[in-house]
Amino acid sequence: MGISSKFIEHEKKLTIVLGDRFDFSCHSEFRDTYCSLDPDQLEITIDFAKTEYIDSAALGMLLVLRERAGGDGAKIILRSCRPSVQQIMDITHLDRLFKFSN
Repeated sequence: MGISSKFIEHEKKLTIVLGDRFDFSCHSEFRDTYCSLDPDQLEITIDFAKTEYIDSAALGMLLVLRERAGGDGAKIILRSCRPSVQQIMDITHLDRLFKFSN
């Protein structure tokens, strides 16, 4: 299953819904969800509810998005991470760089 997104222009909110795998094969599709927008002006939510697998490329894609969205000032929320995904976020210390919600 692929990636889908929804942009609410008047609220400046972008929601990206990931499929069951978030890996290198998703690179272009993930980038396309935000590349036509100005991510540093948005609140971005990435929904991991369906995601069972992520790899190091996916972690890199998150870091690239964070940088494009303003680095430490980025408004990015990682939502509904499954335990296996949350464990990877904790081990790699990405839990210190992103906000999480259920």
